[in-house]
Amino acid sequence: MSQEVLKTVRTAAGWSIVLAILMIALGCLAIFMPMVTGITASIFFAWILLISGFVYFFYAFTAEGAGGVLWRLLIGVLYIIGGLYLMFNPAIALESLTFALAVILGCEGIFQLIGFFAVRALPGAGWLLFDGIISVLLAVYIGNGWPANSSWVLGTVVGVNLLFSGFNRLMYSSAVRGITAPAH
Repeated sequence: MSQEVLKTVRTAAGWSIVLAILMIALGCLAIFMPMVTGITASIFFAWILLISGFVYFFYAFTAEGAGGVLWRLLIGVLYIIGGLYLMFNPAIALESLTFALAVILGCEGIFQLIGFFAVRALPGAGWLLFDGIISVLLAVYIGNGWPANSSWVLGTVVGVNLLFSGFNRLMYSSAVRGITAPAH
């Protein structure tokens, strides 16, 4: 491998380490403030729906024909109503997001476990296996307590996942950076 390629890979690994440290810090913050993290995520999601509704609403006037305009207006109105409803009922949004998180973590963990078998011979691959196992265990834990645990689980689980994913990224990137270190 050329020195230029090694330098590029080393630089990318360095930026990946910076991202890993940020993920670890945000994970710790989310763990220590789970309710704030969960409600913030719920309100953020509500705003995304609300803004999407306005985009659909204004996008409707670019459609050709009355049917296209009407359909896009209807979708826009539904998004706006849904966003406003979730904004004024963050507990419902929190329960929905908690359930979605369980599904996402389960899928993420399964994909990480599959990915581990593809790269198991590489340095640091064990961290991918560890991250996958943690993600699947978190998904099962959330699913078993849902919806009663929605008030705290979203923020805590997001924090734990960020923490472990950050450590995974840190270990893997450090291994890559070590492999590409210039020989002295």
